[in-house]
Amino acid sequence: MHFALVLCVFGIAFTSGEPCTSPTDDKGTCKSIYECDLLRGIVVKAKRTSLDEQFLRKSKCGYDGNMPKVCCPDTDKLSCTTPDGKKGQCVNIITCSNLSDLLKEMNDTVKLNYLKSSKCAGPQDYSVCCGPRPNLGMTLQKSCAERVSALPPHEEEDGCCGVDNFEENKLLATGGNQTFIDQYPWLVVIEYEHPIEKNKLMCGGALISGKYVLTAAHCVTGAILKEGTPKYVRLGEYNTTNKGPDCFRLSDHELDCTEDMILAPIEEIIVHPKYDRFDPHKRHDIALIRLKIYAPYTDFIRPICLPKVDYALSPPLNFTFFVAGWGLYFENKTKQFRKSEVKLHVEVPYVVRDQCQTAVRSLKGAENIVFRSGQICAGGVSGKDACRGDSGGPLMYLSREGWKFEVVGLVGAGASICGQAGIPGVYTYVYEYLPWIRQNMRH
Repeated sequence: MHFALVLCVFGIAFTSGEPCTSPTDDKGTCKSIYECDLLRGIVVKAKRTSLDEQFLRKSKCGYDGNMPKVCCPDTDKLSCTTPDGKKGQCVNIITCSNLSDLLKEMNDTVKLNYLKSSKCAGPQDYSVCCGPRPNLGMTLQKSCAERVSALPPHEEEDGCCGVDNFEENKLLATGGNQTFIDQYPWLVVIEYEHPIEKNKLMCGGALISGKYVLTAAHCVTGAILKEGTPKYVRLGEYNTTNKGPDCFRLSDHELDCTEDMILAPIEEIIVHPKYDRFDPHKRHDIALIRLKIYAPYTDFIRPICLPKVDYALSPPLNFTFFVAGWGLYFENKTKQFRKSEVKLHVEVPYVVRDQCQTAVRSLKGAENIVFRSGQICAGGVSGKDACRGDSGGPLMYLSREGWKFEVVGLVGAGASICGQAGIPGVYTYVYEYLPWIRQNMRH
């Protein structure tokens, strides 16, 4: 059976001794497949892959009559190049601890994609290119940077959304605290122009692709336009009062600094057609901002994932979110609300819609409020809330499946006094608007 296959692919080759170079740049000798243990091992593999077939075809180095010869490497293992551009050897994955260790975390999209990209042509089953221990963060960043698109990343395929570089955020349970400098790199600030007051910052948003930002409709239309016209989106911002790169002190001797923020001009604003700024129920408070430039993929600028499931229909156990922005916060020292200069975040619990509606109806003027499926509630914990200036920013869920952030909601309606115990915040529920979002995004 194997002999017939060899005849089909190579024909009968005769021994010769010319020097040659293999498809993987190994120096070799042109000889019969029967005299080359490495390549013969590929031919007789029980689970030969398309990579193996391609390698065998590229290994042909000439003919003796009508019969091809192959370039047989002078080494005992085939050379290869890892997904991050390093030199390696093509071996069985079990013998490569740098890659076999990744098999223990197959639910991690980044690691799974690295393993898939490590396949190589070799005589062993499950052959992979084994090289230095991979820097998965840099590998992901390079790959995602090359695939920046106006449309949202395909999260299941490439993992280019919802990942920041601050690993410890998976364990955070704090509220109203300053973020680390590389947390929530999809968070943006909308900059407004006004004849008197320049560069006003009144709303936030979430980058969902290389060209689009998701925000609240009331941030880009209606009464806010009397205070300024949205002109730019700040990407990679941290300290809004600082010019140039921002820095965060990790220790007495170590600083973590950003690249300078990017001021991206706004090309188009798309407001949901059913949004009515006079609607007391605050429905359909969602809009898209299209940028004139492509947002790069860096440590400090990258998109968040769109939600994959209807969490309101079946909320996870202990369902909580993160909210971040540059809005007002309560300063204990002065006992006053102040606008933050740096990015802050807070963790808030999910509140079911009926309970939320009952709570909000206790507020004066909200006795007849009715919430619909396009809205979701979170918060109600004293001192932990989104506040004025956070509007349009993302309500984020850290999915345990791959540890990726999803934008579940957008900061919308809330009580006039932020952070009241028992009074949740009301957010636009992004899952309900996924069809509208995708229909209004273009290349």
